Amino acid sequence: MKKSYNWGILGPGKIAHRFSEGLKLLDNAVLYAVGSRNIKRAQQFSDLHGFKKYYGSYKELTDDPDVDIVYVASPHSHHMEHTILCLEAGKSVLCEKAFALNSREVMKMIGLAKERGLFLMEALWPPFQPSYLKCRELLSGPDMGELISIRSFFAFKPPYEPENRIYNLKLGGGALLDIGIYPVIDALTFLGVPKSIQTLATFDKTGADNNIDILFAYKDGRSASLFASLKSDTGVGCDLICERGIISIRRLPDGSQMTSLHRLGEEPEIYRFNPPSRGFHLEAIEVMERLDRGETESRIVPLSFSIDLMNTLDKIRKKAGIVYPGRD
Repeated sequence: MKKSYNWGILGPGKIAHRFSEGLKLLDNAVLYAVGSRNIKRAQQFSDLHGFKKYYGSYKELTDDPDVDIVYVASPHSHHMEHTILCLEAGKSVLCEKAFALNSREVMKMIGLAKERGLFLMEALWPPFQPSYLKCRELLSGPDMGELISIRSFFAFKPPYEPENRIYNLKLGGGALLDIGIYPVIDALTFLGVPKSIQTLATFDKTGADNNIDILFAYKDGRSASLFASLKSDTGVGCDLICERGIISIRRLPDGSQMTSLHRLGEEPEIYRFNPPSRGFHLEAIEVMERLDRGETESRIVPLSFSIDLMNTLDKIRKKAGIVYPGRD
């Protein structure tokens, strides 16, 4: 019989709603407690999803001795502060991306987790999804030949509200950390850390980046072209250009996923996936499986990957001129 784990939610926002729906799919995940700076909001979230307890502060949540794992879903700018709060209380942590605002903060979080012997993982969605697993399978086969280049993009057009988190630099707003991180994840996943980086960004009147183009070059001559935008509705996708064709990954508007294989001169092979709760439960499964084994980090998203990711994002920000006030 699987051990059950009491989950706490720190920050009951939009992504926390999706994650909580995913937890409901897992027999060994107990929807235990919600923490918010606004107790009414915590109560509403708790009532909606069926959590057992709710708190009007994050510290009350982390001080609850029965909380086993905390999912940190506050804005990017507060991830370090809230992750450290959880770790100091002896809790395992699954922290939403971006892990923090810079590498210095990430290393502080990881250092404390290692010092306390506690589990810590960045909640990266792509590596767990069936579309990505299928892509890896196709890429490792003999048919496609060498991977030469990647084209990855994430673009959506939210309602323009200058005070909203997504445009607020004080909260780590802008295209790069909110959505540009996904194309960067694609590049690091399939090609690794680049030798050199070039960027071109445009900025909103709030100072947040609203479009960013990124070019990675690698020592072996391979490349990655990445794009993120808050001014376009072109969607989410990644094309892996190989010697004998292209493998494509797409996220579709209805929440489903697709991987397609296009061999030169042949009809494409299409693979469609529609995981329940958009696959958010898969991250929780990984956390609990590692805890079952007494491990303190993920094998799918190891802390070394999060370090490489934030180091790369730091370099992109420096090249693009993206600055978070008081945090650089």
